[in-house]
Amino acid sequence: MSADILYTFEVVINGLMSGVLYALVALGFVLIFKASGIFNYAQGVMALFAALTLVGIMEGQVPFAHVINATFGTDIHTFGWTVPALLGIALTLVVMIVFAWMVHTFVFRHLVGQEPIILFMATIGLAYFLEGVGDLMWGSDIKTLDVGIPQGGSLWVENISAHLGGDDFYGFFIDKLDITASIVAAILVAGLIVFAQYTKQGRAMRAVADDHQAALSVGISLNFIWVLVWSLAGMVALVAGVMWGAKSGVQFSLSLIALKALPVLMLGGFTSIPGAIVGGLIIGVGEKLFEYTVGPMVGGATENWFAYVLALIFLVFRPQGLFGERIIERV
Repeated sequence: MSADILYTFEVVINGLMSGVLYALVALGFVLIFKASGIFNYAQGVMALFAALTLVGIMEGQVPFAHVINATFGTDIHTFGWTVPALLGIALTLVVMIVFAWMVHTFVFRHLVGQEPIILFMATIGLAYFLEGVGDLMWGSDIKTLDVGIPQGGSLWVENISAHLGGDDFYGFFIDKLDITASIVAAILVAGLIVFAQYTKQGRAMRAVADDHQAALSVGISLNFIWVLVWSLAGMVALVAGVMWGAKSGVQFSLSLIALKALPVLMLGGFTSIPGAIVGGLIIGVGEKLFEYTVGPMVGGATENWFAYVLALIFLVFRPQGLFGERIIERV
C-alpha cells in the first residue's frame, strides 16, 4: 500500500477522532433543543464549569477561596486532601444535576410561553453568569486535568500501520486520548438512545419533544422532564469537559468549543442525536482532509473556517440538516 494512501487514511482517522469530540458538545445542544425548543448558548460554558469543578474537587480546593481570603483576610486554598478521579466525576455529576434543577427553578420556569429569542437571550445571560461563578469558585488560572486517561501515540497503531506502509512510512500517529474519547462517546450515544427508546422517562421525554400540550394531557410533568433534560445535558457537558480538558488543559477558552458545535448542528439537525454524531464526523473529517489537500495551496489555517463555510452551504440547500425535521408553518 502506497505511503500517500496511508497518509490520507491517517488524516481521515484523526478527523474522525476530532469529530467525535465536536459531537460530544453538540449532543448537549440537541437534548435541550429537542425537548424544550431552547437553543442553549451556555452548553460550552457548562462543559468548562464541569471541568473546573472536577479539577477543584479532585485537588481538594476550597470553593470561593479567593473571595473568602479577600473578605476575611485568611489564607486558605485547599482542604488538605485529594479525591480519586471516579469519585470526583461522580460528585461533579451531582453538582451538574443540582445546577440543572436551579436553572429550571429560578430561570426557565418563569419564562414558559415566552418567544424563542427571549429564551435564547436567557441562555446567553446564563453562560456569562456561569463563567463568572466558575472564575470566583475555582480561579482563572489554567489547570491540568488528569483522570487517568492514557495519552500519547498508540504504539500498536503505529506498528501495524508501519508494517502496512513499508520502509517509506513510519506509521500513524493517533492519540490514545482520542481513541478513548471515541469509545466513551460511542457508549454515551448508545446509552442515550437506549434511554430514549426503552425507558419510561425516555419515552416521556420524546413525548414532550413532540407535543407539550399532549404530554401534559396524559399526566407527564413538564417540570420533571425539563430538569431531566438539563441534567442529561450537564452529564454530556461533563464528559465533553473531561475529554477536552484532558486534551488541552482546563482554561476559559474551553467554553469556545460551543462555537465549533454550531456547524455540527447545522449539518446534522438540531433535533437528532444521530445527526449530532454524523455531523461531527463530517466536520472532523472534512476539515482535516481540506487542510491536508487544499491548505498548502492557500496558505493553511483552513480548519478555522472550513466548518462554517460547509454549514453555510447546508443552510442554503438543506436548512433542516441531514436528519432534522422540516418545519412547515400554516398561516
